[in-house]
Amino acid sequence: MIILRDLSLRRADRLLFEEANASLLPGQKIALTGANGCGKSSLFAMLLGDLQADRGDIEGLQGQRIAHMAQDVAASDVPAGDFVLQGDAAVAELLSSLKAAEAKDDYAAAASVHTQLEACDGYAAERRALQLMLGLGFEDSDARRRVSEFSGGWRVRLALARALMMPSDLLLLDEPTNHLDLDTTLWLQDFLKAYRGTLLLISHDRDFIDASCSAVLHIEQQRLNSYKGGYSDFERQRALRLAEQRASAEKHARRRAEIEDFVRRFRAKATKAKQAQSRLKELARMGEMALAHEDSPFEFRFPEPPRGRDPLIELRGARIGYGDKALISGADFSLRNGDRMALLGRNGSGKTTFLRSLCGDLALLGGERHNSEGCRIAYFDQQQVDTLDLDSSALLHLQRLTPDAREQTLRDFLGGFDFRGKRADAILRPFSGGEKARLALAILAWQRPNVLVLDEPTNHLDLEMRRALEIALLEFSGAVIVVSHDRHLLRSTADTLYRIADGRLGQFDGDLDAYEALILRGADISTDTGPAKAEGSDKNRGTVDRRDQRRAAAATRAQRRPLEQAIKKLERRMESIGEKLANIESALADPSIYEQEAKDKLTELLRDQGAQRSELEDVESEWLSQQESLEAMIEQD
Repeated sequence: MIILRDLSLRRADRLLFEEANASLLPGQKIALTGANGCGKSSLFAMLLGDLQADRGDIEGLQGQRIAHMAQDVAASDVPAGDFVLQGDAAVAELLSSLKAAEAKDDYAAAASVHTQLEACDGYAAERRALQLMLGLGFEDSDARRRVSEFSGGWRVRLALARALMMPSDLLLLDEPTNHLDLDTTLWLQDFLKAYRGTLLLISHDRDFIDASCSAVLHIEQQRLNSYKGGYSDFERQRALRLAEQRASAEKHARRRAEIEDFVRRFRAKATKAKQAQSRLKELARMGEMALAHEDSPFEFRFPEPPRGRDPLIELRGARIGYGDKALISGADFSLRNGDRMALLGRNGSGKTTFLRSLCGDLALLGGERHNSEGCRIAYFDQQQVDTLDLDSSALLHLQRLTPDAREQTLRDFLGGFDFRGKRADAILRPFSGGEKARLALAILAWQRPNVLVLDEPTNHLDLEMRRALEIALLEFSGAVIVVSHDRHLLRSTADTLYRIADGRLGQFDGDLDAYEALILRGADISTDTGPAKAEGSDKNRGTVDRRDQRRAAAATRAQRRPLEQAIKKLERRMESIGEKLANIESALADPSIYEQEAKDKLTELLRDQGAQRSELEDVESEWLSQQESLEAMIEQD
């Protein structure tokens, strides 16, 4: 057991811990949470011995094998496979000794090393290193490439693989999913379930925490508070605790009312598709958990966008890729006002390439792309951070976009992203990656897009900012398409899932849980280092079965498509009628309409109101009928 006893730590003029206490049990998997700058990384540094507490002790570290994930990996000529294998320093040293002994024809020394390698299962080390690399999205051939040949994000993956390679009793992971896609995140999640040591994890991915951890250690007011369960359990327990401590929670009541109002409106028009229903449940849960986040420094909205003509963007028979290489062929896709879509697929399947082509940043290799009149696209990816002027302030960035805007209006807007007071005037160069990502999102939101195309928008954002983004997207009336490894963001944002597989884009009929099960069932995520099976006939039969399944699924989708299109058309009519009724009711709320001289206008408005209500009732009845037919078809499948 590791015991943190009465720890106090001050960095510069900031008090991070004051008489903080906690216990880490053997084999326990713990998420370390707290606001940015609260001391999470400092606690890791104390556990590693790189930082000493001002007062207090950490007991139980003696004899512990501690593995941790380096955040920076220097360029080197070491082959990537060897770099990962060196995580197991003892085996790496034995293999180096064996190589030296054999070079000298020192057979006695070589025999001794062989004995030691057999005792520690060292012969399987290279295979284990390769398995880790494959699980994290590398190809077989990558093991022979030099570390210097990989980009920064892929080097971070190598650092993660190296940390997992090391035999350890305590594993410290700081944002391990930051540079992973959804599929490799699921692989890591499955790997950590089998890890037998104590895990201490810093992550801003709440679904990953829920799946990987059985306890949460939350840093708050310089103390360490322990909670049982994953992040959702922590959120619920903290909300209850804060509710007991606060007799008055006006902010909570207002925020919850806003979310619940959206839930009511969304329920009225939500389809019965599994992902839409999954999102409905998540939105209701978000309202219940609002109190746990009432002290969040983030609260912002996307300005009301101008409405474009549907479809906002349309692809017909699109071939998408780079140069002569097509990653996706025959893609038919349309994005309409109010659509909420998530894009799934393995690393390298073409998700980012698809988004860039959808935005028009990358020319199609074939097919057609059309933008409607009034379509205003905002595209966010990690490169947006690189375009910031690091010698300017957050305020100056917005002033350059809208020189005529009132300064106070800009400051109020930036305050929702926690750029307040002097922070809005500070130059960006010393800002953290999370702060720069927040500003990039603020700049995107300020431009009033009606289409948001988001590629991994939560990288570098902490949990509170992620929640604020989820709520802002919830209230955004334009269209959204998102790629993210953050399953909680996808659950709360997307009504419809699309998947890229085998070079094709298609709608995924299930929800995220079904996709997760599909990936974990179909991918080779085993950490077993035994010999691979070579049952060719079974593999071929599986390929045929999957081909038949795809054909059957395509036929089913073709049968459903007319109904789905009819339902969407009816939903658009209901939305249009709702807007007309809102305008009529707004006019009827004007006291002057009841004056004698406005009698004819009042009569006309009341007649229109009755007609619109009658039409809405007919359309809703037709919608319910079509929806029941679709549900019956789904049940038959």
